[in-house]
Amino acid sequence: MAGVKEAAATGGAQAASLDHQLVAFGVMVAFFLIAPFFMYPVFLMKVLCFALFACAFNLLVGYVGLLSFGHAAFMGMAGYVCGHAVKVWGFPPELSLLVATAAAALLGLLFGVLAIRRQGIYFAMITLALAQMVYFFCLQAKFTGGEDGIQAIPRGRLLALVDLNQMLPIYFVVLAIFLFGFLLIYRTIHSPFGQVLKAIRENEPRAISLGYRVDQYKLIAFVLSAALSGLAGATKAIVFQLAALTDVHWSMSGEVVLMTLVGGLGTVFGPVVGAFIIIAMENYLAELGSWVLVTQGVVFVACVLAFRRGIVGELARLVKKPL
Repeated sequence: MAGVKEAAATGGAQAASLDHQLVAFGVMVAFFLIAPFFMYPVFLMKVLCFALFACAFNLLVGYVGLLSFGHAAFMGMAGYVCGHAVKVWGFPPELSLLVATAAAALLGLLFGVLAIRRQGIYFAMITLALAQMVYFFCLQAKFTGGEDGIQAIPRGRLLALVDLNQMLPIYFVVLAIFLFGFLLIYRTIHSPFGQVLKAIRENEPRAISLGYRVDQYKLIAFVLSAALSGLAGATKAIVFQLAALTDVHWSMSGEVVLMTLVGGLGTVFGPVVGAFIIIAMENYLAELGSWVLVTQGVVFVACVLAFRRGIVGELARLVKKPL
């Protein structure tokens, strides 16, 4: 009888948690649907691209426990591939996005095979070293344009129907891409596969003793995270019509770490909030010049001291429901 009551209580708690997440998702979608009518759409599209990037990164570090310092390689390389495919090969935008995402997944597979057997600081340093190799490759390769990057990338028409040169149509396309990636990540972490990833994060030796092939699970998660990071980078390249070295630089990997920690590591909505805050600071404090980095550092220190679980993590603690 006690077991039945305990199971009922657990089911009720899970249902309440799902309700809170559905409400939060509805609020997020409603905000981004009405936001372009009173906020600058280009700013919002940048937020959406980086929010997808941060969510993909959070899938790896927040739910598998693998801290990668090389995720900028996937975002930046996908941007270059997408820009080259559109401008030189003449691919339509939808095909260019698919090719760029596949390229990022392939690069993630290569990174994962080399790094996934290491843990902790060793894993982080290997991913950083590999990402730096990609950076110097992009600096020297002809198709990337070197320091100039790939400029004036044509946006074209999505499916030959949607004119991406119009502000509102391209905004809602970017929103749809973000929601696709977000829901894919949400489904992943709430699936049996996601439960295994959490078990690996909490106690990897026990997961191994239960018969799970831990390295395979981590590799799949790494490739999925890389692919979604690439999708974010390719989308950003089309939005800004530019693929540049800044997206593949190591500082971009540090920036996505900052977004994830400020929003809430291991939370569903934390990376979105973190991306919005960091991009808003870069946008509205741009007149401060290099002091923007100092301001970001102060915000990061304040969040670590006052919001140790991140902004969304602390809100979830207050309402006692995971977000």
